This record gives sequence, structure tokens and C-alpha cells, in this order.
Amino acid sequence: GLLLALAGCDSGFGQATARHLDAMGFRVFASVLDPQSAGAQELRRSCSPRLTLLQMDLTKPEDIQRVLQHVQAHTNSTGLWGLVNNAGFNDTIADAELSPLGKFRTCMEVNFFGSLELTKGLLPLLRSASGRIVTVSSPAGDLPFPCLAAYGASKAALSLLMDTFRSELQPWGVKVSLILPGYYKTGTTCDPAFWNLQKQRLVASLPQELLQAYGEDYVEEINRQFIQFMKVAVEDLSAVVNSITDGLLAANPAVRYYPGQGLGLMYFIHRYLPYFVRDLFLKGFFINPKLPRALRQEHHMDGKKA
Repeated sequence: GLLLALAGCDSGFGQATARHLDAMGFRVFASVLDPQSAGAQELRRSCSPRLTLLQMDLTKPEDIQRVLQHVQAHTNSTGLWGLVNNAGFNDTIADAELSPLGKFRTCMEVNFFGSLELTKGLLPLLRSASGRIVTVSSPAGDLPFPCLAAYGASKAALSLLMDTFRSELQPWGVKVSLILPGYYKTGTTCDPAFWNLQKQRLVASLPQELLQAYGEDYVEEINRQFIQFMKVAVEDLSAVVNSITDGLLAANPAVRYYPGQGLGLMYFIHRYLPYFVRDLFLKGFFINPKLPRALRQEHHMDGKKA
């Protein structure tokens, strides 16, 4: 069977894709952040002995090196047919000004540098097999979703990187596809308790003057709307799994796949209509923050003067 390496299989798309490809008879190397997680246990239980679970934290070069060595040792004769970059991270829903710099860095570490290092490390094997690279990015890397700057910026960098790899690796016969999914229920991303905790931590960490300017109720409202938005997340991951599988196996894979609801309309608005229409649409669709506290006070003061 062809050899495939999948990063980020603890839950969600990665886990579902690993199961699907294993069932199709491929030899899958699946990396997980935590080998003891429910998702990792589930893979051990439901997959064939062909599947290999490897522990990897994409922020740790030594973890990446260990996985590279393992995959290299097992693919010397065959090369590697496919790499799926799926590991992704976001734990902040807030305006860019309210998002700590460290949150931008962590998103970049996992979503961009981690995938870059893993891809570069596996490229010699992928080139020798004229294989495939399939990377899960996000529409947030193409469109300025309110309150997703840290995550979106890292995904924008990731998408551009993969587009560059696509043109550069063409002579080697390596095909590169991007998956830009709509909103799906995966991992912690749909646990309100997780987001409430993140909100409390954010408020506690904000400089006093920023908290004054925006107001705690502003952050509360963003969080409330986000948790409301999560209720529309799709539970059936099969459209994404099928896109990833097509990227790996189709004779001519698409450059970009858009599994999920409403994305066609969003990209149409983004391409062909004025910015303000797009921004109104993103606010209506995702999060529409209330007016920051300082601006509300100003209106209040104006009223007094009059």
C-alpha cells in the first residue's frame, strides 16, 4: 500500500481522514499531540495494524525530527506518496488589538512554521515518489473575519507558502492542494466551556487602559456571539475527508477545495463586490461586535453638552 503521513490526528479532520485512508488499505503514519487522548485511543481501536501513531508537537523541532526519522526509516525503498498537513491551532477570539502578541506567535508556530518544517523535512521522500501534499488551511486566511486575526494571519501565510510550493515543485511532479473548509465541529473548537475560560484569561491579562477603552462587556459579547455561531457547525466531516482523499488520489487534484456551506457566496462577494459589502457580510455571518465602551461614552458626553 502507498505510504501517507498525516499531521494532527488527535481529533476532527485528521482523525477522520486517518481512519478513512486506513480503511482504504493505505499505510498511514498519523501524528498526534497526545497519544493518550480519546482520539488517539479511538484510532488504535478502530484501525488496522498498518496504522502507526506518532507523538508530535509541531512547536518542538525535536518532535518533528523524531517523526521525520521514523518515516524516513520506513520509506527508504518506496518513498512517501502523500503528506497531509492538518494540525491547526487557535485559542483566541478577540480584536487584533486585544489579542496578546504571544497568541499571534503561537498560531504562527503551529499553523505556519510547524507545517513548513514538516513539509521541508519530508520533501525528499515526496519528490522521489512524485507524491502529493494536501494542506488544510482556512477561509480565515483569505477573508478578514472579525476577531480571528491571529489565526487568520497564520493561515494566510500557510496558504501562500503552499501556493509557492505548488509552482516550485511542479517540475518534480509533486502536486499540492489546499483545503479551505467551512465551519465544522472539531476538537475543543466547539466546547463553550473552553472558550469561556479563554475569555476570562484574556480579560484578566488585558492592560487596564485597553479594558477601559473596550469594556469587559465588549469581550463578553464577542464570546457570546461566537458560541452562538458554533451551533451552526457541521458535524458530518465526510465532505472534508473526501476533499483530502481526492487531493491525495485524483489524477488531477484541484488546487483548492472548499468543503462546507456558504463559502462559494463568501468568496464571490470577496472577489466581485466592494469591501464594505464583504465586511457587512462577514459581520452578519460570523461576529458583529458591539460599540467599544469609550465610543459609547463619547455619545453619552455629546448628549450632555447639547
